[in-house]
Amino acid sequence: MKHYHIVSRIAIYLLAVVLIAFGVFHFMYPRDLMVYVPLSLVGGIKWAYVVGGAFILVGLSFLTNQFVKVTGYLLAILLLIFILTIHLPNYNNAGAEDMRRFALINILKDLAIMGFALHIAAGAHHQHIHVHEEDD
Repeated sequence: MKHYHIVSRIAIYLLAVVLIAFGVFHFMYPRDLMVYVPLSLVGGIKWAYVVGGAFILVGLSFLTNQFVKVTGYLLAILLLIFILTIHLPNYNNAGAEDMRRFALINILKDLAIMGFALHIAAGAHHQHIHVHEEDD
């Protein structure tokens, strides 16, 4: 089982680095991301910074192995929100075929990261959220 644990930790560290890179990108190029923010959402460009900060915090959580269960579930919820409010509408409303394909790729990417985040959160047994007594 030791080999499984090492490979698992490496995979989590890789995801953490990717999340931190996504977060840094949100801070460096917030205007490039504004095309994805729905016009009806109040706050505009501030959302790019909020999401960037969230990605960095989740990445740091995974790197330090602190609050992993909470941040993993919150990341999954955030990505589900992205899929439902950004990528799916972009897919449905895309005029050009290449934009539709790009939106589908974003849906699949966020679904994959969401699945990995759920797996990480569910596997963080030492970091309990007491919802049911049998979770211990």
